[in-house]
This record gives sequence, structure tokens and C-alpha cells, in this order.
Amino acid sequence: MIDRRVFIGTLAGGLLVAPLAAQAQQAAKIARIGYLTSDAAAPPRLREAFLQGLRDLGYVEGRNLVIEYRFAEGKFERLPALAAELVALKVDVILAPTPPNAQAAMLATRTIPIVFTVAGDPVGSGLVTSLARPGGNVTGLSVLAPDLVGKGLQHLTQAVPGVSRVAVLRSPTGTAERTEKAILKEAEVAGRALGLRLQVVQVLGPVDFDRAFLEMSDARAGALTVLPNTMFFNERRRLVDLAAKNRLPAMYQSREFVDAGGLVSYGPDFADVFRRAATYVDKILKGAKPGDLPVEQPTKFELVINLKTAKALGLTIPASLLQRADQVIE
Repeated sequence: MIDRRVFIGTLAGGLLVAPLAAQAQQAAKIARIGYLTSDAAAPPRLREAFLQGLRDLGYVEGRNLVIEYRFAEGKFERLPALAAELVALKVDVILAPTPPNAQAAMLATRTIPIVFTVAGDPVGSGLVTSLARPGGNVTGLSVLAPDLVGKGLQHLTQAVPGVSRVAVLRSPTGTAERTEKAILKEAEVAGRALGLRLQVVQVLGPVDFDRAFLEMSDARAGALTVLPNTMFFNERRRLVDLAAKNRLPAMYQSREFVDAGGLVSYGPDFADVFRRAATYVDKILKGAKPGDLPVEQPTKFELVINLKTAKALGLTIPASLLQRADQVIE
């Protein structure tokens, strides 16, 4: 015969232990994030911004977070195999910053959530169906803002008073066609408003850089604006060096170019973008579906000026422009 008091005590103890065990299991849950990028030399500050965003949300590496990093070392052909490695590791979500990274991840999985951070045109690149309702297993942040090139040209004319002819360096590779058209149209509109003659110079890859700068020199360009492109970003040091060699004041859309010695940049605050990507990861880890999370646009922009480069070019940056700068490198 079972002692009724013993039975009730055992039952009550079990009821107490069960939720405690469930809580312990939940507390021990470790988030596994795959980090896939083609650029091993990507600025550490961007990766740190993402990690800080995760820390702000309670995720700490070594405690409740594991990040599996995969770098393609600039070799895009390696991305599919690296993405497959992350899928085999059964990560919970993959951070794939640029369209080529995200596209490689999409080929490897249609179930593991993928978050991008710096897609120019996610719809045009085939990453999502729409910005409001991405659909599928992919979402993230877009930096599509064609009007930025116009604002950049305005800043450039203030940094280089009297400039009349500006070269526009573009590449059709890695950028959606409609995005490229929108950016070029905005450049033309801004150029006319500013009284500039624009010289569009196209390159397919780094092998074309020397030829491109020779064309700019032959056309007597007085300044240069570099359109946003992943390949340009990866080759930023060489582009900055060529601009310096040809004594061309240049405008870029990322502060990394200015950190490398470029004159001026105006564009999204990419550190903020990477921090915001952590919120997507957090929502997904808590059960949200990527296809239901709208793609967001940048909310912070930054103007960065390199006075060392200005001095080397014999330029005196107006005080009015310096006062508007978010950072001045001296």
C-alpha cells in the first residue's frame, strides 16, 4: 500500500522540480550565430558594433553566445562552401552583411534565418520580395539611398571651391541594375543643379583602375566621387592611393575610405547599422520569422573629413563644412 502522504509529497516535489529544470534548460540555451563575409579585412569596428549590440541585449560570447566566423579572404568563389559549413554546424541564424554574402547563404539554406546589413537594394538583388514583407528566410537593413550621391556632390563642391568637372567612378558588378540607374540619375540631377560636368567612368574590376584614373586625368577632372560598391570598398586603400597619386580630391560614401586617407565621405553610419542588426538577430532567436520583419533603412548619417589629405592636396576646407562634420581627422 502506498503511503498517501509520501505520494503527495513526491508529487509536489516533482511539480516544483519540473519548472526549475525547464528554467535551467532555458537559461543554458546557447545562441549560435554564423558570421559570413567576403572581406577578412572588414573594419573591426563594424564587427565590434554588432557584438556590442548583442551585449546590450544580454548575449555574451563564452556564456550564452557562440559565433562561428567564416571569411572568404576577398575570394567570392569561396562563399558558397563557407556558407555550407555554417549550415552543417546548424547555427541558429547567419549574419551575411553584403548581398554576395547573403546570396551565398541563401543558396546553402532556405530554412536558417539570414540577416544582411549593407544591401544597397535588397529587392533588386533578389534577397527579399519587398521591404515591408521580405518573405522567405532573409531580412535585414538596406542602405539604399540614391539621394546620398547628390548630397555628397554638394559637400564635395564645398570642399573644393570652383570645381567644375567631377569624375564619377562606377561599376555594374555587384549592384542591382535599377539601383545603379537610380544613383546615376540622382548624380545627374545634382550635377546640373550644382553646375557640374560629370564624367562617368566605368570599371569591371581592380584591373581597370589604372585605366580609369588615366581617363580622369586626360579629361582634366577636378575631383572624383566614388559610387557605393562592395568591390570598391574591398579595394578602398588602392583607390585612395590612386586618388592621391593623381591629386584628385575624392568623395566616398563610407568613412573607411577617409580612415584610409581619402578626403571626405558622406553616408550611412555603418556602425549604427551593424548595431541595429543585433536587434534582428535577437528577435529571430526569440521566435520571430525573418519574412515578417520589415527591412529597415539607415537612420544615422555621417560626414567625415581628413584634414591631412586636404593639406596634401593644397585645399583649405571651409569652416562651415568643418562645423557640420561628425568627425575631422587631423
